[in-house]
Amino acid sequence: MLSEKKRAVLLLSGGLDSTTVLALAKSEGYSISALSFRYGQNHEHEAAQAQMIARHYGVSDHTIVDIDLAVFGQSALTADIEVPKADSVEQICNRIPVTYVPARNTIFLSYALALAEVRKAAEIFIGVNALDYSGYPDCRPEYISAFQALADLATKTGVEGSAMEIRAPLLHLTKAEIIARGLELGVDYSMTTSCYDPDSNNRACGRCDACLLRLKGFYENGIKDPIDYQYTE
Repeated sequence: MLSEKKRAVLLLSGGLDSTTVLALAKSEGYSISALSFRYGQNHEHEAAQAQMIARHYGVSDHTIVDIDLAVFGQSALTADIEVPKADSVEQICNRIPVTYVPARNTIFLSYALALAEVRKAAEIFIGVNALDYSGYPDCRPEYISAFQALADLATKTGVEGSAMEIRAPLLHLTKAEIIARGLELGVDYSMTTSCYDPDSNNRACGRCDACLLRLKGFYENGIKDPIDYQYTE
């Protein structure tokens, strides 16, 4: 039987941010139930990456859910829409980009709520951050606060007075600060994936929003990103 002591559900994408959150949660002594999704994304290597990272951190309770957000379209991550590219972070558009997947974090967190109730987990970890990011509306502090209010109202545990806490420990950190914290925790970032448009060998494009922000974070830490890129920097 799963222990109820310090159990948390953690959304694990296989990316830099969620892997850092996993390392942080493990360092705080949590027993983790990881939750990942195959949601119809074009870069389906995410699930395999998440499985590898979960194994690395000794997470035996790892659920991968198959859903199809591609049926709704309107995202470059799930439809045949070109992923925007740029040559620098400064060129990233200040509008919500076409890589936004409609309501994705709301859907993911709803699944996490259900799993947390079943696992009797007191906390749900999510790796969103609202500084060095692509402007997604479901990565903002006010969104996390709103979902916390929903969790308090919409679950049996919440109604009975012991709602799960939605924790977003990276929310107010820059990408450089996230990487620095991960390095302190011994994260091997060569295991992670961030690119919105990798090639068939899972090499990052180096020019999508996610790649540019990731590269900026490593540069500001004075180290080279350990993953493979399609193009030389």
